[in-house]
Amino acid sequence: MHCQIGRRDMTTQDLQAIKQRFGIIGQDAHLNRAIEVAVQVAPTELSVLVTGESGVGKEFFPQIIHAFSTRKHGPYFAVNCGAIPEGTIDSELFGHEKGAFTDAKAERKGYFEIANGGTLFLDEVGELPIATQVRLLRVLETGEFIRMGSSQVQKTNVRVVAATNLNMQDAIRNGRFREDLYYRLNTVEIKVPALRERKDDIPMLFRKFAVDFSEKYRMPAIRLNEEATNLLKSYYWNGNVRQLKNVAEQISIIEQNHDIMADTLRKYLPENERANALVLGGTANAQSNENFMNERELLYKVLFDMKRDMSEMRQQLNALKMQRQQSTVENPKPKMEIRDVEEAAVYAEEVSSMEEVEKEMIRKTLEKTKGNRRDAAKLLGKSERTLYRKIKEYGL
Repeated sequence: MHCQIGRRDMTTQDLQAIKQRFGIIGQDAHLNRAIEVAVQVAPTELSVLVTGESGVGKEFFPQIIHAFSTRKHGPYFAVNCGAIPEGTIDSELFGHEKGAFTDAKAERKGYFEIANGGTLFLDEVGELPIATQVRLLRVLETGEFIRMGSSQVQKTNVRVVAATNLNMQDAIRNGRFREDLYYRLNTVEIKVPALRERKDDIPMLFRKFAVDFSEKYRMPAIRLNEEATNLLKSYYWNGNVRQLKNVAEQISIIEQNHDIMADTLRKYLPENERANALVLGGTANAQSNENFMNERELLYKVLFDMKRDMSEMRQQLNALKMQRQQSTVENPKPKMEIRDVEEAAVYAEEVSSMEEVEKEMIRKTLEKTKGNRRDAAKLLGKSERTLYRKIKEYGL
């Protein structure tokens, strides 16, 4: 690739060249913006966090960053933090000395050592154990690490690009991820859109996969009629591009007739996700879903803002009640305490009413997802565990 891209605006030709080089397909504006940000941040030494659902193609962006950085001639390694057992992740990242643990029969260099001078992509970084997060934070801040079983501090010069499909704010609130590490990783954030958010790219992707599989399996490429194409675009695609590719491969292998109708395509689309299609019933259905999401975000912002200090407020209310009781005996002027208790009680009633709002929002969301708790948790921005607890708490 010969185009020189600096801090100027990228041209359409620049974008197309990058997409062709890295095998990225699509013309969506959000996708283009993500590529532009990756190229612009590449020459810097800033840490980058790539966010997006599983299967959207987050792995392309650290490759782009490395290729357009001053480290492009250095090593590039990708580590799936979620696929490495907790007991060995520290050894994988930071290395170990001989005898550091039972199976350590020889010393081993970790990725931070062998990637020195290059780029290290930490995929599924949200799955790292807390103890490993502490060590990672030290490397990012000081460039220093210690092998397992050693006391010698070593230096490394590695550019870290991380990715996650988690809601990191939820992970921080739940104590699963360190807030200081999150902000250290998230100097620049690149958001990769979900496939359902770039509907016009879906037919283009499907055609590319169909051609690839026709070449791979030496058979004619499958083709979708208009109705099938509309169904493809309206589908929720919970697994994003990865799921779309899987469906294209299944149809390519199984179907004898390569002209695919909507009824044939529907057999390869799980029922529970069809119910989540954003435009399955037309534009009005899409608008309804968008309005629901906006309503949910607005109500939950108010709800969580009011409930944030609910536990503390209740403690203060109990303390005020005790003060009131003591004041009746000891304090000749108890009126001030009584007023404070009454004001706190009013606030408690407001919080209680907000709990009713939360209960109603959960109920409506479960109705919208036809009782699918996993999908409801996504719409509500909660973890499945938290949603299950709320359902039990509210008797839903």
